[in-house]
Amino acid sequence: MSRMSGFQNPFLLGFDDVERVLERVAKTTSDGYPPYNIERLPEEPGRAETLRITLAVAGFTRDQLEILVEENQLFIRGRQVDDKERTYLHRGIAARQFQRAFVLAEGIEVLRADLKDGLLSIDLARPEPERVVRRIDISVQE
Repeated sequence: MSRMSGFQNPFLLGFDDVERVLERVAKTTSDGYPPYNIERLPEEPGRAETLRITLAVAGFTRDQLEILVEENQLFIRGRQVDDKERTYLHRGIAARQFQRAFVLAEGIEVLRADLKDGLLSIDLARPEPERVVRRIDISVQE
């Protein structure tokens, strides 16, 4: 039995990439760590719309964090290593690893990333798409 999707509608031409993105998002599992916010920054004249992703990464240093963009997907990874020289009487803060992935729309650019007070902020620009209107000539075949 073949699988039918809404993107197989004959009026939706060329949307197979969107279907693949939705499948990729559905496969992304998350345990909720680290928590994050996504916000729209106030608009400024002459500047593209700016979005900010902020992750709570307390305990991670800059060297333990990695940000990659691959095939319209933003990956944020954190890797901590246990300090073998310490002897804990109680350990409530685990050294842990994480990976967060965000699917980016076509044209979104990563502007910058800042780490301050345990918060990693990543600014993204969403430029206004250019409106193109094109008249198509109709040829007559005899």
